[in-house]
Amino acid sequence: MASESHPTPTSDLAAGRLLLATPGLLDPNFVDTVVLLLDVNEEGALGVVLNRPTALPVSEVLGDWGDVVEEPEVLFQGGPVSTDGAIAVALAVPGGEGAAGFRPCFGRIGLLDLDTPRELVAGTVDRLRIFAGYSGWGVGQLEAEVAEGTWYVVPGEVDDVFGEETRNLWRQVLRRQPGDLAFHATRPIDPELN
Repeated sequence: MASESHPTPTSDLAAGRLLLATPGLLDPNFVDTVVLLLDVNEEGALGVVLNRPTALPVSEVLGDWGDVVEEPEVLFQGGPVSTDGAIAVALAVPGGEGAAGFRPCFGRIGLLDLDTPRELVAGTVDRLRIFAGYSGWGVGQLEAEVAEGTWYVVPGEVDDVFGEETRNLWRQVLRRQPGDLAFHATRPIDPELN
């Protein structure tokens, strides 16, 4: 049976789940982050940080793609790995999961190949967000971190991925969780100042 403070077993690690950094996670790459898992398999896990927008407009780096991304129209820091590369997370229109350049991850959310001509993508994607870099874990690494209490693992929602207000996303996601987990949303940012 899972403990009250970390209610989600590691077997719940799957694409579409969110990782919320626990207060004990001190790695500056992940403090107070919300990570969307995009792929979990026998080789490890891959995700993107949802609540780290940069000041760099997508249009300055990827031209016309800046016209179709969600507000704010900036690149998001997806994680510490390969920050010079871009990962596009998209919500396909209903039935559009088989569109050119789209690779489904879970539900209607998937990865969009930015080399796909925009005219082939037009009308197939409802929402789009672009991340510089990603977060990755080797075999068993993420499972060990969850078992140590480094991450809360919770269900994700479409608005978590594409919502305009990302600054308070960590607290918003925690607030809607059942049981004691929701109380963590009210903790002070620095408990020593309380």
